[in-house]
Amino acid sequence: MADQAHFADLAMEHMPSLYSAALRMTRNPADAEDLVQETYLKAYRAFARFEEGTNLKAWLYKILTNTFINSYRAKKRRPEQTELDDTEDFYLYRRLGGLEAAAAERTPESQVLESIPEPVVKEALESLPEQFRMAVLLADVEGFSYKEIAEIMDVPIGTVMSRLHRGRKQLQSRLWQFATERGLLPEPATAAGP
Repeated sequence: MADQAHFADLAMEHMPSLYSAALRMTRNPADAEDLVQETYLKAYRAFARFEEGTNLKAWLYKILTNTFINSYRAKKRRPEQTELDDTEDFYLYRRLGGLEAAAAERTPESQVLESIPEPVVKEALESLPEQFRMAVLLADVEGFSYKEIAEIMDVPIGTVMSRLHRGRKQLQSRLWQFATERGLLPEPATAAGP
């Protein structure tokens, strides 16, 4: 059982990454700040039930994700609102799939991804259905394991794997289409014939 007096010491170090995730979820800085604030309030109130020695970051992300999903569902019931400030710093493909580790080796995939403008990547990611987008963000941007994502999203691991697979395929398809239209793909090798 965790002591609420130590909440700030333990939880505040995760605020920047939680804010980044909230910004990607909400697509609005003010909404992201509200989401993080509500997450920390809920986490503080429930901190006595947190088991020390478990993954605090994953626990906070679960609260963040559940809070976002609940507010998203509530907004669905309200009339449509237009977001005026849809800005976000987004560097998905510098982190996607461990590209940081592969920086020394420039693969054809990394070369193509580097030539796709960030707004196009952001638009492709945001066009994914919510459940797929959340899975891709948590896995490929935040670096959570399947098990952690399953706990955060409160779904079975198989569902996480399915959503990740489908989300990545849809994202790949959208980016492939852009790369094809812009001529960013290398010419396919042709077999020498008689």
